[in-house]
Amino acid sequence: MDDATQTPTPQRPPPPQDLTCRCCIVGGGPAGMMLGLLFARAGVDVVVIEKHADFLRDFRGDTIHPSTLEALNDLGLLDEFLTLPHQEARRLEGRVGDVTIPIADFSHLPTRAKFIAFMPQWDFLDFLAKKASLYPHFRLLMSTEAVGLLKDGSRIAGVAAKNQTGALTIRADLTIGADGRHSRIRDAAGFVPLNIGAPMDVLWFRLSRRADDESEAFGRMDAGQILVLINRGAHWQCGYVIPKGTADALKAAGIDNLRKRIAALAPFLGDRVAELASFDDVKLLSVAVDRLPLWHRSGLLCIGDAAHAMSPVGGVGVNLAIQDAIATANLLSVPLLDQPRPPDECLAKVQARREFPTKATQALQVFIQSKVISRVLAGSGKMRPAWFLRLFIIAPLLRRLPAHVIGLGVRPERVASPAASQERRSA
Repeated sequence: MDDATQTPTPQRPPPPQDLTCRCCIVGGGPAGMMLGLLFARAGVDVVVIEKHADFLRDFRGDTIHPSTLEALNDLGLLDEFLTLPHQEARRLEGRVGDVTIPIADFSHLPTRAKFIAFMPQWDFLDFLAKKASLYPHFRLLMSTEAVGLLKDGSRIAGVAAKNQTGALTIRADLTIGADGRHSRIRDAAGFVPLNIGAPMDVLWFRLSRRADDESEAFGRMDAGQILVLINRGAHWQCGYVIPKGTADALKAAGIDNLRKRIAALAPFLGDRVAELASFDDVKLLSVAVDRLPLWHRSGLLCIGDAAHAMSPVGGVGVNLAIQDAIATANLLSVPLLDQPRPPDECLAKVQARREFPTKATQALQVFIQSKVISRVLAGSGKMRPAWFLRLFIIAPLLRRLPAHVIGLGVRPERVASPAASQERRSA
């Protein structure tokens, strides 16, 4: 038999890989990376797995609020962080019809950084990963996707995963689901979120920005339309708000129809809307608001969007996830260091700590969605600001309340988890 007719020897799949750690965090987003950094800083042996090969995904939450900047300051990282390219918004404004309303003024917040920083999320995550990698107990596995949960009786005992070389088993005393609003870990645990609902979706895109354009982030409302503009230096990050489920109809009307709508809302962009060559330049964010009734079971805890998907109203989703991570580290670092496994009541304490801020924030978002956004989208003709919005023009003190809610949140968290001694780090 010649070589051409020989049957090839079947290739056996590579043997499964096994890892063991104190905590396995699924998801390398803001919650997962911040928690990985805080656990590693405390001396907890932690593995973070991220299914993508890098963090480069556009139109993710790029707002770093004062609460998160204050956490970086607690860690002694703020000055270095702010050397990265970013933009700063010290005020937020909205334009209703022809009237500009100053909504929030962050200059009075009790924080070192009194502004919102706008930075590509991949730069933020790269920064956290770089700082976490300085600790010997931190491992970040990119291109590693969770496919299921390991169980020891009724207890979650780790994660079944896969990477480029094959199957991977990660056994852990605690598993954290931080893999976003479409969490596979949440589904594998049998958790079903309570759907609260949202009346809108958002089309995200970018248009060039010129030196003489306005600098602060602001929104525009008029004639049944809402446009959010975020200063990103060389370009505007734009969010065009549409009624839920109408994206296909808008797409069928053609890109020129969208261009005209944008130019009508923001005339100064009229000569730039042609930069949207087609709907390939537009990304749809399907807005969801939900939360888990129960965030944990034995050996498992969900945080961030895996526990509660937030509306984009206020741009607070990323920062609420960061607050979850800080609270988790504050409450679980010592039990993970000193006990064979964290007791279930410790996991319950995290939910007890973070559930009220989540519910309060979502309630406020739903109120704004139903009382403001839905009414604007259903309206027509030239809009005039309501009387209470005009109060923000004549009473500057009123701007402090939304600044506090947006900038700090309902229950801001400060880093209180321990920093391991040099001896413990190298143990």
